[in-house]
Order: sequence, then structure tokens, then C-alpha cells
Amino acid sequence: MRQSLRVSALVSALTLVASLVTGCGGDDSSGGGKGLEKDSIKVASLPLVDGAALHIAQKAKLFKAEGLDVKIVPVQQSIKALPALKAGDVDVIAGANYVSFMQANEQGALKLSILAEGAQLTSNMMNVLVMPDSKLKSAKDLEGKKVAVNILNNIQSLTLDAILKANNVDPKKVEYVQVPFPQMATALQKKQVDAIHTVEPFLSDSEKKLGARVLVDGGSEPVTSLPISGYVTTQEFTQKNPKTAAAFQRAIIKAQKLASQDRKKVEEVLPSYAKIDPQVASVITLPGYPTSLSTTRMQRIAELMQTSGLLKQKPDLKSILFQPTS
Repeated sequence: MRQSLRVSALVSALTLVASLVTGCGGDDSSGGGKGLEKDSIKVASLPLVDGAALHIAQKAKLFKAEGLDVKIVPVQQSIKALPALKAGDVDVIAGANYVSFMQANEQGALKLSILAEGAQLTSNMMNVLVMPDSKLKSAKDLEGKKVAVNILNNIQSLTLDAILKANNVDPKKVEYVQVPFPQMATALQKKQVDAIHTVEPFLSDSEKKLGARVLVDGGSEPVTSLPISGYVTTQEFTQKNPKTAAAFQRAIIKAQKLASQDRKKVEEVLPSYAKIDPQVASVITLPGYPTSLSTTRMQRIAELMQTSGLLKQKPDLKSILFQPTS
């Protein structure tokens, strides 16, 4: 029932925003010398390591090489940018978690198109932390306790539930509490929650400032290397602007390769958009940066969502994953 109400509220929000911004959408400038339908697009981006390739591509002028002028719009949660995407106020969302957007796609809130994969789970990049003096010593101790997550019924609870089950812990006995990533450390310190399920760069920052310790490795089996976020848009956008979408995809994949091959490339951009100290950027755990759009990989997240009840049926990945025409 709670999930149903949440999706209904999301659909209502989309409808409301769309009605308010009619005629005030994104820049519809026509393409330039590269023959693109649009040579100027807006990309909403979260302050997470997931979207590093976006900023690498901007810095390395990979978008410019494709004939694209990309304006980056900061957002705190990808679902908050969803109404703007639907309305056309932004064209792409970077670091969008797959759970929210696949659910919105299934419920008809939008027709999803994934342009590129952004991040895969790696060991210790999204962990459950507790205060150094906490009596919690193992995953089993989370039963009956409050755990902070950024968004309820989403990628964090999905992956943590799978890990808990693998360790003979009943996820139904864990109480998830919604707390935005930037506020999690304070909530933990004030004992508003017993543990926080946080992600880089907030994870390392909490360890450094609070002395917080890892209770559960959020990237451990059975979710190691699971796709968690990517660069998403709508099928309406890709159908109307296939050359623009393909140009953006090429630039991002080139940037993903740079991120996967050279950690320094990621460290160079993190302080500017994630607002973290360069020293912290040099030690945080990075996700995997996929260098292709893989149906096989994406099937993993879709199947896990279905078995967990977050999707009623498997999504049509063939229509969701953007494949440019030759």
C-alpha cells in the first residue's frame, strides 16, 4: 500500500509540474555543425561519485567534441529531478538510481530511456555505518533497529535486504528511516537512528569526522558489481533527438573509460561538484564505471527488483536501453 501511494503521489507531482511549466521547458535550440537536433541540453546531476563521468566529459570537452553544449544542474535526489525531466526542464538525469525510474516506467509515470550506465556497486562504497561506541557488532544486530536510507523502498534497501538475507537476517525486522545523505551523519551522532546506510563521499566523511565504523559492507555478495545508477532520459527525448542522444552517449562512454582507467580523473572533478576535500577524494572508495550499456548487467537489477516486489514484472529492456541507429 505504501509503495502504491508513493507512486501515485509521484504521478500527481509529474502532472502538476507539467501543467505549471507548459511553454517553459528546456532549450530547444537546433543542432549546429554536427547535425544534431539539439546542440544545447540540460543535465541534472547529484553530488555523488556515480556521476563523475559527466564532469570528466565536461572538463575534457568531450561534449564539445560531439557538438554538444551541456549545462549541469545540481540536484540532491534524482527523484526530485524526475518531474523536471518529464516536463522538459532538464533533458537528462545523471546518477539516477534505477529503482525509482524503473518503477516510474512500470507505473506509466514516464517512458524511460537509459542512455548509459553510470555506476556499479563495489565493496565498501555504500556501507552501513554505526558510531564507534555502538553495541551493534554484526548484521544480525540490525534486527529491531533503525537504519537511515536516502529514499525508502529504493536501491539501498533493495541491496541491503539481499545482503541481510544472505547472512540469515530477516529484513522485515529492520526499520528503514528516510534521511537525506548530507544529514545522515548528524542523525547518527544524535542517535536518531542506530545505523546509516550511506555512500561515498559521505561515507568517508562520516568515518573521518565521527569515527564511524563499518557494520555491513554494502557492496558484498550477492550484490557485488550490481548496476545501481545511470544516465536517464525519456523515450520521447530519444525519439525526437536520436542524434543528440547518441552524441551524449558517446561522450559519456568515453568519460566512463577515462574514469575506469585513471582514478586521478575522478579525483580531479569530485571537489568541484561533490564539495569534498581533495584529500578525502584521494582515499574514498569508487564504484565501478561501466564502459558500455549491457542488457545482461541491467537484467540483474531488474530481476532483483522483481523478486523483491519492487516491480510486478520484468521491464522491456530492449525498449528502455537506448541503442543508436547506425
